[in-house]
Amino acid sequence: MKCQIYRRSECHQAKGLCIIIDVLRAFTTAAFAFAAGAKEIIFVSTQEEAFQKYENDPTLMLMGETFGRPISGFHFGNSPAEFEDLSLKGHRLVQRTSAGTQGVVGCRHAEHLLVASFVVADATLEQIKQLSPSHVSFIVTGMEDGDEDLALADYLIARLQGQEVSSSSFLERVKGSPEGKAFADPALPGFAARDLELAIQIDRFPFAMEVIEIDGNLIGRPVYMS
Repeated sequence: MKCQIYRRSECHQAKGLCIIIDVLRAFTTAAFAFAAGAKEIIFVSTQEEAFQKYENDPTLMLMGETFGRPISGFHFGNSPAEFEDLSLKGHRLVQRTSAGTQGVVGCRHAEHLLVASFVVADATLEQIKQLSPSHVSFIVTGMEDGDEDLALADYLIARLQGQEVSSSSFLERVKGSPEGKAFADPALPGFAARDLELAIQIDRFPFAMEVIEIDGNLIGRPVYMS
């Protein structure tokens, strides 16, 4: 199994099984939405696409951000903390973010597609093993140097290679990344410290998150590990 890491701008080069990583916060938020009972999440590139889908189907709920801030008219922002105490049983959501969902759209050509964060790390690892691809592409989508996402890619690759590694040093990289430090700055609205706390709760959920394309929609669903 060959593993290779790509930046979001290199999505077109990715091949095989593509793992799109956004730890802070898109795919941590997506995992919390699934844990709250969401049936599926449609990933889109623009807020205009999200609004159009909502206009066509008002039962959908919109979640996401632009420049890290909630989008006016969306039901939810891009904060996992928003979903901690919610019940979304059976609901279908549409997610638009500046990094994570851009990676999904950019890798729609993939043979198989998963989205990932630390809260589903072990389940993602098990899904990779079950799929047993010859090539795995890890796409880090984070802003600046994206080390919070690179940390997860490095962790998963080490585990796939059979290395005995502790998660603590990788989680410290999340906290120490430029994006992670933003959540420790009370002067930055929209970057709640609780979101960072939730993002580093490794293996909180027992499911991976697969993406399949149906009728032109990129649809994410949880895949529970037995």
